[in-house]
Amino acid sequence: MYTYTLAFIHKNNQFLLVNREKKPWKGCWNGLGGKIQTNETPIEGIIRELFEETGLKIREEYIKDCGILTWNTFDAHGQGLHLFLIHGNTLEKLDTPLSTEEGILDWKHLDWIIDPNNYGVAHNIRFFLPTMLRENMRYHYHCIFENDTLIQVTKEVMNHVS
Repeated sequence: MYTYTLAFIHKNNQFLLVNREKKPWKGCWNGLGGKIQTNETPIEGIIRELFEETGLKIREEYIKDCGILTWNTFDAHGQGLHLFLIHGNTLEKLDTPLSTEEGILDWKHLDWIIDPNNYGVAHNIRFFLPTMLRENMRYHYHCIFENDTLIQVTKEVMNHVS
């Protein structure tokens, strides 16, 4: 089991992201999430993390388990994380930009997020976020970094989303 979670809340082709205050991806826009606590499932962990980071109460039926993300080397000690997509059309409105302990929260358009010329977003997101949106499969995405530079992302089918 992997020890971290990462979620992308989307609403009308926009995603709630955080410009991170801390490593990894300090200074970059990324999804929301964090460490799973002892005796907590990944779903329970992401619900708790999203509430702590945004104040939003996410119901489990709006969470899509999209698989896992791993990497060969990075600041999180080689650990992996569980990837989730949250359908946020029923969520209360969150006024942004909003400064939090984690960083600045703001809604960003998909095209802006996945633009290969946008170096202000965590570099691996464009390799998995579009697939998370359009497919009902769980994937294992594996990122290969060399000297903190992303050089490759592989994708392997795990199973269907339940």
